[in-house]
Amino acid sequence: MRGVGAVSAAVVSVSLLVIPPHASTTQSAAPWGTVIAAERAHVNQSAADVGTTLYRGDRLSTDMQGSIQVQAGAVRLLLLNSTEAELNEEDGTPSASLVKGTATFSTGNAHAFTLHASKAAVRAYTDAPTIGQVVYVNEKELVVVAKRGSLIVTVADETQVVDEGTAYRVLLDVPVSVPPPVQTTPTAQRGGAPLKAGRSRFLIVSIAFIAGATTFAILKASESPSRP
Repeated sequence: MRGVGAVSAAVVSVSLLVIPPHASTTQSAAPWGTVIAAERAHVNQSAADVGTTLYRGDRLSTDMQGSIQVQAGAVRLLLLNSTEAELNEEDGTPSASLVKGTATFSTGNAHAFTLHASKAAVRAYTDAPTIGQVVYVNEKELVVVAKRGSLIVTVADETQVVDEGTAYRVLLDVPVSVPPPVQTTPTAQRGGAPLKAGRSRFLIVSIAFIAGATTFAILKASESPSRP
């Protein structure tokens, strides 16, 4: 009997070495989305391939002449050259944090996706088809472009609307000593004056943008294959 007990103990010891204690109780994380196009791009440390399944916490990056496009449900996210972003979720809905470079997203639901960049959060303003682009200049400056539909930019508890066909520089942590620009209305207007949200030191300044320039990769990829 003592020999049998010794054998049993040895088997248990080997099992613990082969199978981690949490293996039977830990479930695989739900997929975040899928890579649908990639060129000179990476998922974490591996080369990105079409069809690669993505998970929360994955980090996407592109080379100087690379790009990657991913899909999560009805949301599409395109990272252009020299860009990095980390995938996340908020209450079960996809989100991403732009670390550097340029990201473009498309969606038809105001709450389906949020793109974070520094202290700002950018998402669709309405449930209409929306294409937005964010350029990470540095941790205190972004460029937000509403290529199709309107966007809403939130910093802390302050928000501003970027209307379709407009682009704004988003300046974060603006010193209190900087005088606010002239403001005629409390919300963003099409091509209007610069706006300021005081408590969060959040300033957006209108810049030139050619409306209607929506014929880029993410829009074409969103069209039905049967569409002429």
